Amino acid sequence: MRKRGLFISVIIFVSVLSLTYLLINPAFNYMSGYLSKSEEVKANILIVEGWLPDHALEMAYNEFHRHNYEYIVTTGIISYESYFKFYNNGYLIFYTQKLLSGMGESGTHSIEVDAFSELGGGNRAHFNLFINDSLVADYIAEIRKKIFRFSWKGNLKEIDSIMVQFDNDSLGDFEDRNLFVKEIKIDDKITIPYLNNSEYDMLKLDGKQRFINNYNSNAEFARYRLLLMGIDSSQIVATSGESVKINRTLASALAFRDWLKKTNVNIKGINIISQGAHARRTLMTYNKILDEKYKIGIISLPENKNQFYSKRSVFKTLRETLGIIYYWFILIPY
Repeated sequence: MRKRGLFISVIIFVSVLSLTYLLINPAFNYMSGYLSKSEEVKANILIVEGWLPDHALEMAYNEFHRHNYEYIVTTGIISYESYFKFYNNGYLIFYTQKLLSGMGESGTHSIEVDAFSELGGGNRAHFNLFINDSLVADYIAEIRKKIFRFSWKGNLKEIDSIMVQFDNDSLGDFEDRNLFVKEIKIDDKITIPYLNNSEYDMLKLDGKQRFINNYNSNAEFARYRLLLMGIDSSQIVATSGESVKINRTLASALAFRDWLKKTNVNIKGINIISQGAHARRTLMTYNKILDEKYKIGIISLPENKNQFYSKRSVFKTLRETLGIIYYWFILIPY
C-alpha cells in the first residue's frame, strides 16, 4: 500500500509540474518575444547603447553603413568601472616602468592580480600572466573576486610591463565566458588600477585593435571602439549621462535629449540599438523623454553571437518585465 501511495503521489507531482509548465511557458515565450521585438523606422540617427559587448557593436557598425545613417550616437553614463571586462580574448597591458623606476630593490617580490570570472564551475575564465613578455604563471579565475599571487625574483626596475592574457573566451549553453581584472599590486606597496594605467589588445598582441583605458564613460568607450572599426569621427558622437547606480537607461536618455537641444541636426527619425529583452524598456524611455516628437524605432540584437537560449534568458526576461513596470512609474513626471 505504501508503494502504491508513493507511486500515486509521484504521478500527481509530475502532473502538477507538467500543467504548470504548459501554462507558464507560453506566457514566458510571449513576454520574451514582446520585450525583444525589433520595430525599426526610417531614420537618419542611430543610437547605440554604450554597454553593448563587442559583437553587438559590430552589428551596430554594419547597421550604420547598410542604411546610410548620418550620425551614430553612443549613450551611457559617466562611470569609472572598477574592473576591466574582457568581452573577447586579448591582452591587458600594464606599463610599469615609470612607476617602478625608483624601486631599486633586488630579491623576491610579490605580484598580485585582482580578478574574477563571470561564470563558475567548468566554465571559469583562464588567464596567463606575463612579465616583460615572458610567461610566468597561469590561473583559473573563480566566480568570486580573488587575489592571485605570484613570487618573482629580480630587480623591480627591470619590469617594463605586466600583462594579463585572457585566452578561453567562448559561447555556449553555459552563456558567455568573460574575465574581469581590477588591478595589479606589487609588494603590498604599489597598486596599479587598470584605468589610466593600461591598454587592451583585442585578440592578438599586434596593436591593430588596441584600446587605451582612459575613458570615463561607457558611451566614450563605445565611441572609441566604433572609431577603430572605421566610422568617421565626424559622424559619431558620445553623450554621457549623469553617474547613477540605478535608472541608467533614464540618465542616458536625458543626456541624449540635452545633446538634441544643442545640435542643428535635422531629425528624420531615430533607431536605437539595444540587446535582448532590455530593448522594450529602452524604447519606452526614449519615447517618453523625447515627448514622442520624433519617430523612434528599436533594433533588438541577440544576446550573443550564436543566439542560443539559456536559463539566464529566463532571469533576464523576468528582470526586464519588472523593469518595464518600475520604469512606467518613474517616467510619470517626465
